[in-house]
Amino acid sequence: MKKLFVIILISLNIGLVQAQTYKDFVQKADSCYRAKEYKLSVGYYDKAFKIEQKNTTDLYNASCSAALFKEDKKAFNWLNLAIDNGYENITHLQIDKDLEFLHDKKEWEKLITKFQKKLEVLEANYDKPLQKELLAIYADDQSIRFDFMKIYKEKGTGSKAVDSIGKIMMHRDSLNLIKVSKILDERGWVGKDVVGSQANQTLFLVIQHADLKSQQKYLPMMREAVKKGNANAGSLALMEDRVALREGHKQIYGSQIATNSITKKSFVSPLEDPDNVDKRRAEVGLGPIAEYAKKFDIVWDVEAYKKELPELEKVSNQKKEK
Repeated sequence: MKKLFVIILISLNIGLVQAQTYKDFVQKADSCYRAKEYKLSVGYYDKAFKIEQKNTTDLYNASCSAALFKEDKKAFNWLNLAIDNGYENITHLQIDKDLEFLHDKKEWEKLITKFQKKLEVLEANYDKPLQKELLAIYADDQSIRFDFMKIYKEKGTGSKAVDSIGKIMMHRDSLNLIKVSKILDERGWVGKDVVGSQANQTLFLVIQHADLKSQQKYLPMMREAVKKGNANAGSLALMEDRVALREGHKQIYGSQIATNSITKKSFVSPLEDPDNVDKRRAEVGLGPIAEYAKKFDIVWDVEAYKKELPELEKVSNQKKEK
């Protein structure tokens, strides 16, 4: 009986270690991706997927690292697994510059065809014209941001190239806002059961990139949409935070990150009740703030943050005044 008890304890411990290890490997893989260490990123994803292969976001992100490292076999394998596990964002996949290396491979056409056939079954009862319009807006919204980030990383802030593409992005945003406002005013916040999750997400993206007046107008509509299951609670949290900060209040969920213009270090923008932020984040499906902050090279220490908060508020107010 004693031996059996020991075996059970060992089995439980192995299960706990595996659960923690998967998360650790993915975090390391993400960190390496951001540092452009794609070989290391692929290696960590390999280790994570030996434990499980279910999370569509992780599988998709892994394929991006593999494609950037020119590991096309792994990239296609992980993309196929992502699709098999429920990944639906075909428009994002087609415009994602991380995957451009795969476009001239014969497997790419096979993957897209497989993806389209699967979506045809899932989307049989959708409002096709509306979905098509929203997906076109999604592609327009995201493709310019891919271009902006590429130039920003190459040229840095303040460069003419960044300023130029920034103006183009703002112009596109204004045009997309006109289109989405018309849809919202006439149809309301249409759910994924009508247009699919990807087209539904377009509504949030365009309003998230809009002026404060437009955000204030459609925020109550999005709140109601979340209650009805027609919008994502996590996306609403981001919108709530952005509007709160733009109105001069503190954010609630800690989703908004800013950069100190002097130290060049990133920080969590002024946050209400930091002690209970993880509880609020969990309620809307967001992970712990420490994990989120780590993506921006921020070490989250709630006690240190509370001490720094008055200074962070000054920095944030200075940004608004400018």
